[in-house]
Amino acid sequence: MRPLTRKALLTTLSAAACAATLTAPTHAATPTAKAPRLTWQPCAEKDGRECAVLPMPLDYSRPGGPTVDIAVSRLRSDHPEARRGTLLLIPGGPGGSGREEVARRGAQLRKETGGAYDIVGLDPRGVGGSTQADCGISDDDRRPVNLRPWPGPDGDISANVARARRVADACARNGGALVRSLSTANEVRDLDRFRQALGEEKLSALGVSYGTYVGAVYAQKFPQHTDRWVLDSSGDPDPERVERGWLANMSGAADDRFPDFAEWAADPARGDQRLAAKAADVRPMFLALAAGLDREPREFADTGHELTGNLLRQVMQNSLYSDADFPRLADLIRAARTGTGPLTVADPAPQPLSQSDAAVFAGVVCNDVGTWPRSIPSYARAVATDRARHPLTAGMPAGILPCAFWKTPSADKPTRITPNGPSNVLMIQNLRDPSTPYRGALKMRAAFGERARMVTVDAGGHGVYLDNGNACGDRAVTKFLVRGERPGADAFCSAEPRH
Repeated sequence: MRPLTRKALLTTLSAAACAATLTAPTHAATPTAKAPRLTWQPCAEKDGRECAVLPMPLDYSRPGGPTVDIAVSRLRSDHPEARRGTLLLIPGGPGGSGREEVARRGAQLRKETGGAYDIVGLDPRGVGGSTQADCGISDDDRRPVNLRPWPGPDGDISANVARARRVADACARNGGALVRSLSTANEVRDLDRFRQALGEEKLSALGVSYGTYVGAVYAQKFPQHTDRWVLDSSGDPDPERVERGWLANMSGAADDRFPDFAEWAADPARGDQRLAAKAADVRPMFLALAAGLDREPREFADTGHELTGNLLRQVMQNSLYSDADFPRLADLIRAARTGTGPLTVADPAPQPLSQSDAAVFAGVVCNDVGTWPRSIPSYARAVATDRARHPLTAGMPAGILPCAFWKTPSADKPTRITPNGPSNVLMIQNLRDPSTPYRGALKMRAAFGERARMVTVDAGGHGVYLDNGNACGDRAVTKFLVRGERPGADAFCSAEPRH
């Protein structure tokens, strides 16, 4: 079984009021100091990429003040005669690594687009090769199953409240100016400074998950610097719902997607991984198993950690991101349903998140929104309601985060996405996305108005382009990136046969 990864956690956290205007930021939107030139060197991996470090203002209201180092990378076009520009990869998160995306997807994208682009990415401030953030959060509070606000077996949120307060206190005490600077607004400013350092008047982009929000905000603030803009797996950009609303949407999103797993798990072709004779039996079986583990957790032989009902729910939620992850969920369910001793299946989350990953997750989520609800009873009521409506996720998406106790006010108001700007956005979205549900993507589509077209794919999972095997969706995005051609109206791609 593949363990729960940093990417699996961070990727989870990604309006129709089209006539509204852009909300002005507190800080200057564009840095006043000219971006320094990049000094490219072969990356340490010797895989054909080049790496560099670009200093960015720690505080854009003081462009001549302290700086933070941002690690960047590029994979040059292998067909210079076909090159038409630079394609920026904007990862999910908050806290995903753009350099990892270039390493993971760059060669495939270069081949798919026939060398039309140099492929570039950066590690957002705080993570990866950039200056790293650190809140000094305890190991236990950095365990993924704890960093998410999974309530107690009876819905009690007192442990979540205490943990959220500890994390907020730790970031206020230890995070310093770097954690206070973590935000979508500053990532967008960093991206534009990167554009300047590259010497490009315009960038094309591929944003995925939370990266679609970063991409949308960039397109709103710097529309004149956008070329061909692809947003893959979008969330609701309503300024009143960013961050907290994205988490809340995951309850219904899991309900949308779980039937795909149930059908897979009841297929006789699954052999030993088949969980039930009928797809309709998989959901009640899963809920009963999770409830049993709430009462009596099992222990993993390899780490001594407990398989609780909440850890099973979290593995389920993350496994819904891709059909390729269904087997690991089936293996864990089968192991938990058999025997009584320690589990010989591998612990799916043996290590806590790194300090930098945890700090960036908390910092961006909490700094992006001016005011988070602070009433603890209101969270308790929301969790109780969500548990009743969506038992698969047991109230977690409505839970309390460190933002309820965050010490510093947001430096920027959330950006409202509007139809004002060039018509150069192509959205692509799965119908059954377990993280950024289709209903949220429709809000992003409505906010852009005639600036965007959306390709809907009859598929489940999180991530579409060159990711879920739907040739129709892949062709639509590739045609746009290579030839600039979008559908004349929103389009639909039928399901591909499941293997």
